[in-house]
Amino acid sequence: MPLEILKYPHPILARQAVPVVAVTPEVRELASAMAEAMYANQGIGLAAPQVGHSIRLIVIDLSGPDKREGLMTLVNPVITAASGEQEDEEGCLSVREYRTNVRRAATVTVKALDLDGKAMEIEADGLLAVCLQHEIDHLSGVLFIDRISRLKRAMYDKRVKRWTRQRETADQTS
Repeated sequence: MPLEILKYPHPILARQAVPVVAVTPEVRELASAMAEAMYANQGIGLAAPQVGHSIRLIVIDLSGPDKREGLMTLVNPVITAASGEQEDEEGCLSVREYRTNVRRAATVTVKALDLDGKAMEIEADGLLAVCLQHEIDHLSGVLFIDRISRLKRAMYDKRVKRWTRQRETADQTS
């Protein structure tokens, strides 16, 4: 059974994740489970805080849940360079039923470790650059809705409160 993906406004999603001290079998197992959860939920990226583990670990696969040909696992990823600007529509497995345009850097350079503990560097543009920035934001407790206008954010927060009230009402009647 795939890991449960936490939904906004869960407090872990707003927390700064701690660095991974060593790439252990447990970290590798978590990364594998995260990939399965990402695929099961039709995602292309997932950060450990989204599954309740406040550590600096992300998985990305732009080939999507069907092909599963490009899985990347990054331990302790850090953006070391960013340039340009692009605006693309984003969504998030932790942010229910909401997509909107977000402005981000057009190109990024990311340093990280792989699952063997070896240093790696990725230079990315396009969708990969967006996905890397989005997932690394999760490690800092930042969601894509933290990067949108206050009006759009207030409208989304109002929807979340309504969903929460509806759930509480349903729970009380059952």
